[in-house]
Amino acid sequence: MAVVVGLGLLLAACGPDGAVVDAPVTSTASPPTSQSPSPEPVPVAPTTSPFSGREGGVETPVMVVKLDNTPSAQPHRGLVKADIVYVEPVEWGLTRLAAVFSTDMPGTVGPVRSARVSDIELFAPLGDIAFVYSGAQRRLQPKLAAADWTQVSQDVNSPGFSRERGTGRYAPYNLMADPQEILATSGATAVSQDIGFVFDEQAPDGGKQATRVTARWPSMSVQFRWNAKKDLYDVWMNGQQARDTDKPGVQRASTVIVQYVKEVDSGYGDKFGGRTPLTILTGSGKGVLLRDGRSQRILWEKSSDAEPTAYTDLDGNPVVLDPGQVWILLKDRTSKVAIE
Repeated sequence: MAVVVGLGLLLAACGPDGAVVDAPVTSTASPPTSQSPSPEPVPVAPTTSPFSGREGGVETPVMVVKLDNTPSAQPHRGLVKADIVYVEPVEWGLTRLAAVFSTDMPGTVGPVRSARVSDIELFAPLGDIAFVYSGAQRRLQPKLAAADWTQVSQDVNSPGFSRERGTGRYAPYNLMADPQEILATSGATAVSQDIGFVFDEQAPDGGKQATRVTARWPSMSVQFRWNAKKDLYDVWMNGQQARDTDKPGVQRASTVIVQYVKEVDSGYGDKFGGRTPLTILTGSGKGVLLRDGRSQRILWEKSSDAEPTAYTDLDGNPVVLDPGQVWILLKDRTSKVAIE
């Protein structure tokens, strides 16, 4: 009987031609479970301006306006809404302002004044901006027209300009610009983009007290006075507090960068014999960062006209700016600001 049973089992394990085949194996182990790959993290889209760290201003149109800052220009219109304000040296030891608007456009901005040759390199990194100014000396006009921006100037009959009447302002200090009309008609395509600024409300460690900082030119001064109650610097020009017709009415800065640059004769000048300085913005140099009532020594570097300026601390890390309006002073490296 055992032989018969064994023979039966052997025949059951053979194929039809007598070949031996493997018997099926029964397993009690659970089948392996397939694990889904971890999803890739989705980057969080920025919600703040790359120019000021303010809410909004993400890929919004960019307009730059040249402004007067002599006593006759006060109070400004709309300057409080600028993301960045540059202070540029011009003829006769004076300065002019160049304000970058993107996050919040004012209803009116002014007084609008003339362009300078340094503007071309200064704003090349921003792309096809609407560059708003009142005019320029004749020899400079072709160079401004050929720059990689959209020219918006009163002297070429661009729309969006008007003279303010009945307020006590007189020409040339009553020329105003309408940002909404300019952006609607200029055809400029630039939108706000990363220019290397890093923002954080938390102030960096270190630095020295800086409650009053004064920058002087032969015929002009700009001063920043720390306002601890507002956590901002009040802006003063030529010994008078800078004001604006828009709210909050007082000009204030959250961060100030003093950028020490080399100045040379640009080859241009006004009809009275004043020579226009050219600020050398490529290369590298030293500077000062002001925020939260303290100053910090910094460095700057710019590799080419089209690249933005990189501002770093002495260890090579990007400087951290306080969210809000940023002022950048282009100051001749032979004359330092006074810090108290």
